[in-house]
Amino acid sequence: MQNAESVGWMSDNPLIKKIKALIAFRAFFVTLLLGSFFLFQIGYGRFPYPQATLYLIIFLYSLTIVYALIIRRFKNLNAFAYTQLSIDSLSVISLILMTGGIQSWFSSIMLLTVISSSIVLNKKAGYMMATLSSILYGSMIDLQFYGVLPISFDPMIREKDFLYNIFAHISALYLTAYLTGYLSSRLEKTTKRLEEKDIDLRDLALFNKEIIENVPSGLFTTDLTGRILIFNRAAENIAGVEREIAIGQQVGYVFPFLEHPAEIERMEGIIKHKEGSKIIGLTLSAIKDADGNKTGFIGIFQDLTQLKKMEAEMKYKEKWAAIGELSASMAHEIRNPLASLKGSIEMLREDTMAGRHKDRLMVIAIGEMERLNRIITDFLTYSRPNAPEFTTFDLHLVLDESLELLKNTVENKGESTTLRQAQDDSRQSKGSGSILIKRDFSGALEITADHQKLRQVFWNLGLNAFEAMPDGGELRVSTRDCNNFVEIVFRDSGIGIPSENIEKIFYPFFTTKEAGTGLGLSIAYRIIEEHNGRITVSSNPDKGTTFDITIPKGNPNKT
Repeated sequence: MQNAESVGWMSDNPLIKKIKALIAFRAFFVTLLLGSFFLFQIGYGRFPYPQATLYLIIFLYSLTIVYALIIRRFKNLNAFAYTQLSIDSLSVISLILMTGGIQSWFSSIMLLTVISSSIVLNKKAGYMMATLSSILYGSMIDLQFYGVLPISFDPMIREKDFLYNIFAHISALYLTAYLTGYLSSRLEKTTKRLEEKDIDLRDLALFNKEIIENVPSGLFTTDLTGRILIFNRAAENIAGVEREIAIGQQVGYVFPFLEHPAEIERMEGIIKHKEGSKIIGLTLSAIKDADGNKTGFIGIFQDLTQLKKMEAEMKYKEKWAAIGELSASMAHEIRNPLASLKGSIEMLREDTMAGRHKDRLMVIAIGEMERLNRIITDFLTYSRPNAPEFTTFDLHLVLDESLELLKNTVENKGESTTLRQAQDDSRQSKGSGSILIKRDFSGALEITADHQKLRQVFWNLGLNAFEAMPDGGELRVSTRDCNNFVEIVFRDSGIGIPSENIEKIFYPFFTTKEAGTGLGLSIAYRIIEEHNGRITVSSNPDKGTTFDITIPKGNPNKT
């Protein structure tokens, strides 16, 4: 077990890789340089000891084999590397000595030893090998000059030439140690930073993968052509398609309702699943690079099948609850006039009262019948609406006619409120008990809608405004052209609507008036919905109410 752990540690140690590279380089260099020297007999007759050079080659080859065999037995790799480099320095000096000393062709090989030291170990080792090589080379040259070593040299080489040669080689050795040490240290730092970055990137990639795989929603990405690149585990489960099949396919293969990705934020569609059809809710957005260029799309989707079933069940229950509430309200509204009718008829049947009282009872009975008829008529209008008949007309003309009809109707009923109209605000005055109608529109504004139904909406809104101002006030009607839509606003200065009732005013039979049916605003709401429009209300007690209507200018049913 210990040997296995030791082997594993040795294989992961970066220093042992460098030592192996040094051994391989040594074998290559000896084979290439010295082997070619003897193969081509270059300088073989000029070198003092050619035979000894051959022995040196054999020694270096043998030493390389020994290094390769014992490398895994050394625990102190630094000492092993220093030993090899020191022997290399001695071998290089020996080679220089055997090939002419100061006149040797191989003195530059000392630089390779210094470079190897800085690369295999560190900058400090490079300086140490430069120092060792300088001492050995300088000593050898001195001993050659004084004749201690039996190596001849050219008599033209003088003492200062020897000194300069030593100086030049020592300078070159230390400069090489400095440069290679600097580059080696920078390389080590860069390598270390890259390894740290690589670890961070691997951790980040693993983290992102874990997030993508464990997110409960289905997730996929595509390129710009719509080809699926990523398909997570939840996507497999929801779509019923294995990722090996989905990846590389066009997105329409998995989502038939999405033929090609586009700038769509949210959509719903149906896919076929082995368990049956599923309703899918999908959110799609673009993927952009650091420069803001679009590189693809990302989609997140969920299975909405059960949710849609629950929504349908809730709507079904709400529908029946609304029918029950509507029926109760309808029964309540009908019961009141029926009670009055019953009482009047019973008293008339007894025939015990004077004629003038009989006439009064008949008037009450007829009035309650009219009230019943009005309730039934409004209810049928609300519950069985006719399809709108779209025609093109001038909206401002219909508003003028509706307001004029409303004014005349109220005046003819003998209401205590006096209505006056004015077109110019600078000439308007409001007395006690008067209602002022202001029109903030002019010219023609053509729209395509059902003008009869809109007249009914304007009538109901105007009538509510008049009834909300028993002591007088101001009704302002304005329009605004919004390109494809038109906005109509009815704003009064009446008593307002309490905040607790503001959300109920469009409910059928909801009313706070004694004689009201509670269907006027419900019908208005239905009509605006039929026009694909919207009606909203805002109110402040004692300050007035504003109804805001927005409808399309064209026929909403035409594509």
